[in-house]
Amino acid sequence: MHQLEFFIGGRRVAGASGRFGDVFDPSLGAVTARVPLASRAETEAAIADAQRAFPAWAETPSPARARVMFRWRELIERHMDELARLLSSEHGKVLADARGDVQRGLEVVDFACGITHLLKGDFSDQVSRGIDMHSLRQPLGVCAGITPFNFPAMVPLWMCAPAVACGNSFVLKPSEKDPSCTVRLAELFVEAGGPPGVLNVVLGDKEAVDTLLTDPRVQAVSFVGSTPIARYVYATAAAHGKRVQAMGGAKNHLVVMPDADLDQATDALIGAAYGSAGERCMAISVAVVVGEATADALRDRLAARVRALRIGASDDAAAEMGPLVTREHRDKVAGYIAAGIDEGAELVVDGRGHMVAGHEQGFFLGGSLFDRVTPSMCIYQEEIFGPVLVIVRAASFEEALTLANDHPFGNGVSVFTRDGDVAREFVHRVQVGMVGVNVPIPVPLAFYSFGGWKQSAFGDHNQHGEDGVRFYTRVKTVTSRWPAGIRQGSEFVMPLHGR
Repeated sequence: MHQLEFFIGGRRVAGASGRFGDVFDPSLGAVTARVPLASRAETEAAIADAQRAFPAWAETPSPARARVMFRWRELIERHMDELARLLSSEHGKVLADARGDVQRGLEVVDFACGITHLLKGDFSDQVSRGIDMHSLRQPLGVCAGITPFNFPAMVPLWMCAPAVACGNSFVLKPSEKDPSCTVRLAELFVEAGGPPGVLNVVLGDKEAVDTLLTDPRVQAVSFVGSTPIARYVYATAAAHGKRVQAMGGAKNHLVVMPDADLDQATDALIGAAYGSAGERCMAISVAVVVGEATADALRDRLAARVRALRIGASDDAAAEMGPLVTREHRDKVAGYIAAGIDEGAELVVDGRGHMVAGHEQGFFLGGSLFDRVTPSMCIYQEEIFGPVLVIVRAASFEEALTLANDHPFGNGVSVFTRDGDVAREFVHRVQVGMVGVNVPIPVPLAFYSFGGWKQSAFGDHNQHGEDGVRFYTRVKTVTSRWPAGIRQGSEFVMPLHGR
């Protein structure tokens, strides 16, 4: 068993707080490493390093920063398999999915390589006689990111790639459950030419988080996690004068219309509900099926496929789904299944008690499928974050749309239909931040922005894309005049341009 380390000032640093957490191999159910939990003082040291590094990095010309980003991108791609193995061994997602995690984060680095264009301001000539006006974007200073366990590569890169490209320095606090991939990404940034201290990683729990949320040197905080914690992060950081983007939970619906291709819808639901063991904020966890006949037909297709899911260790190339991240989380998901039964939902497929030969202590749970779920049930209202799909039957398009609109979460939603008018009406009227049409997981590409509505997001800016650049910079507007020896005297009224 080895002990993990922080990455501060361009090098690995041992934790000194004396507090540790366990890192597991979820396939084996065994502890493989100890993670130091940073004290306030250790977190403050990382912030101080980031503050020292900021002025020189902010003054580095944007083309030079872009060249660092290009080299970082090349190194991440070159080390793709290494990063995926680190990620898979600590999280439990199968290797193919782990590579996808790294790849989707890499796409944000791709986007950040264009920072010289993204930072361009506006210019207006002759807004008044002899007066010009222009705007420019400048970095904020020290920024911080707090990331969840489910995407140890993608979500950290959502945050730190645009932040450092814009000229900020960054302190990243990844999940203590699976931090090794994130630390390795920071090492590669320095190898790419990123100055020491520009990108730091501290490992820890609430003590480290609260330090980042309250330290006056931190100018902005980005967060992805559950809604209760997102609300806490937003309220605490905002109360301390920081800019905040906090992404919360989800209960993503996929509406299946009677004219949909049911084989396509089945494929979509199986991958979107059970991929990564359902531990995705964009997982589809509710199938809203319009019409009883459509629901019966889809249920039969789904049940057969859920029972046939290939579940195995994270390094099993044939596995479609691996274990859950911890024993506690597996048991929590199993508790939701029991609650669904108690509330009267029909359990079509029960994934509890699933065992994988040779990995009997692993944190495995088979896929579960419920039918005849109603909106009052907790398995409909709450985010389960596991391999559980529920079917809600709707009598009409309007009822299906109302279900999605009335749910307190508004992260992602999809509709499967062959009718363009239905699809357009759905897209126009649904009250959800990310929408798919015959696409099960509508995660935007890096040059668009990721973000939900309602209780799924707190703050005014989304992750990555142009919104990410806006979040990590502030606008300065300049009005200038170069008089040619003409003195006009004092003015005591509001300036009126354009005359």
